[in-house]
Amino acid sequence: MNTLPGGTWTLGDLTVSRFGYGAMQLAGPWVMGPPADRDGALAVLREAVELGITHIDTSDAYGPRVTNELIREALHPYPESLHIATKVGATRDDQGGWPVARRPEDLRSQVHDNLKSLRLDVLDLVYLRLGNAEGPQPGSIAEAFGALVELQQEGLIRHLGVSNALAEQVTEAQSIAPIVCVQNMYNLDHRDDDDLIDKLAVEGIAYVPFFPLGGFTPLQSPRSAALAWLLRRSPNILLIPGTSSVAHLRENITGVLDSES
Repeated sequence: MNTLPGGTWTLGDLTVSRFGYGAMQLAGPWVMGPPADRDGALAVLREAVELGITHIDTSDAYGPRVTNELIREALHPYPESLHIATKVGATRDDQGGWPVARRPEDLRSQVHDNLKSLRLDVLDLVYLRLGNAEGPQPGSIAEAFGALVELQQEGLIRHLGVSNALAEQVTEAQSIAPIVCVQNMYNLDHRDDDDLIDKLAVEGIAYVPFFPLGGFTPLQSPRSAALAWLLRRSPNILLIPGTSSVAHLRENITGVLDSES
């Protein structure tokens, strides 16, 4: 397949396919432990790149470390066109929880963990994950975001973004340093960020909806229709639907292409 739906978008100096891939589902149940089918997980990653996807979203907290290690095994040395985004600001506990870890020393450690597990010298895009498992939470992000800016100035991060963020936290981040992307929950049934998406589009900043298909409570609409709607919703929306199946990956792409035609 030589064509992906949606075309491309530029994140700073990085050009990515608007139709990307989210690696979370490659880990075990509840994003903990290894996949049941390791070879199948590796095949999905390789197929994604073969199909032309140039934007993969991950985090060292997935597994933990599982998805990053799969990405490294499947794709390293990485194609020059491939750009990997990761998130810091939360870790995992033995019960599968997502404890907040946003002290400057925590963030520095997580950035180095991502560099090591992905076998990279610099990370293309790092999101500061805000809030908690219940969703965004109010409060200043200055100390945590400033710590990532320092790591960027040290040459370990190319571009910055925020995730699970309130609109005022996006504005606060922008007052500290440029961001290229916001990653929040958004789909046909969860549209709280409509105004934020429109504002970011005017500013040339990308918006990546997580749970584009409803997450742990799937949408009732067809997958392809939900994804196609997101691409049409605004040109700055980048998709990262996840799957652990090569067949489903292909179906996601062909279904959206069929919806566009």
